[in-house]
Amino acid sequence: MFPQLKQIHPLSWTIIIGTIFGRMATSMSIPFLSIYLIGKLSATPSQAGMVVAVSSLIGVFASFYGGYISDVIGRKKVLFISIFGWAIVFAGFALADRIWLFFVFNALNGLCRAMFEPTSRALLADITPKENRLLVFNLRYAAINLGVVAGPIIGLQMGVADSAHVFYIAGLVYFCYGLTLLVQFRRHTHIGGVKSQAEERLTLSEALRVTGKDRTFIFVLIGTIFCVLGYGHFNSTLPQYMELSSVIQDSATWFGYMISLNAVTVLIIQFPLVRLASRFSPVVPLFAGNVCVASSLLLFGAFPYLWTMFLAVILFTIGEVLMFTMTDLLIDRIAKPGLRGTYFGMFGFNNLGNVLAPLLGGFLLEGLGVDRSVQIFAIIALTTAFGLPFLFLGHRHLSGKPARDSGQNSLTG
Repeated sequence: MFPQLKQIHPLSWTIIIGTIFGRMATSMSIPFLSIYLIGKLSATPSQAGMVVAVSSLIGVFASFYGGYISDVIGRKKVLFISIFGWAIVFAGFALADRIWLFFVFNALNGLCRAMFEPTSRALLADITPKENRLLVFNLRYAAINLGVVAGPIIGLQMGVADSAHVFYIAGLVYFCYGLTLLVQFRRHTHIGGVKSQAEERLTLSEALRVTGKDRTFIFVLIGTIFCVLGYGHFNSTLPQYMELSSVIQDSATWFGYMISLNAVTVLIIQFPLVRLASRFSPVVPLFAGNVCVASSLLLFGAFPYLWTMFLAVILFTIGEVLMFTMTDLLIDRIAKPGLRGTYFGMFGFNNLGNVLAPLLGGFLLEGLGVDRSVQIFAIIALTTAFGLPFLFLGHRHLSGKPARDSGQNSLTG
């Protein structure tokens, strides 16, 4: 069905398979962080929200530099710094016993992610023929969700809401991932080094000007900030609401099942939905996904019962797939030749949505009270929908541009 699988570079397979284990390690612990802080360290919703938000806040300011620096010093060095740094960060989580320590280590977690994510995606684009890029990007996305299927269940079995031992395991997984990448880069020494094109040696300020003047990119970026804002409530506001609600008992267990349902649903619907979405401009699925996520957020608040929440998770997941499976391809299409890392890094500014989500959610939970769930989730659904006008403008501008390296037919064969 996918003859392109044979053409995927061994290093790409290493990143894809490593992503499974890396995300499994992360999802064993990080999604439960707000529950752990509230239940174990007696943090307030605002304090938990700040700890969760700082990771994305650091990502907003560091992701552009992470992508840019990978264009300058090479993908290999940035990947090694970030992935071995992650191993140290998770060991720090395991040793932390104060809220401020979790704040510091989650900030470092965000820094590692801000360096690793744009660099790994840019590397995948570098070593993959344009006709296979959509397939590779979606295999990476599927790998993320394979890891997320198992991670929360393992975390629950290990008592992540009450124990920090799971952080040691996460650190060990990332250390092994880094060693595997080290072996692969030694086998393929010509990959991941410094590029020689002059355009890739722009200064940081020049690179900012290039991306800042790209109106299509800016409209898409602003629109996806609101998309990510809606998505971010799933891992921040929702678990806090469930922990504080008198209607829902054993919130950590049920939230873990919801995370796994989200990942399983992605694996079931991803490729059929992407095949359908690939017939349209890459912005159109983002538009539809935003509507689905906003609608699911309304459902979470209007009917706070477990069975309706599971239905809302499925609707949320459809929106998630529509929003995020085409974004890597979209940025690859918009990016100017030789500046992929810069564009992927600049796109990390959409993590501003992940910064605002826990802050907004924590403020609403404290200000309105957990019993006013309809009003709380109506507000966050409305803010999610604010991205629609910007996505529409991005679609109009993109429609007037020729595709660079879209490779949109790679899932149709």
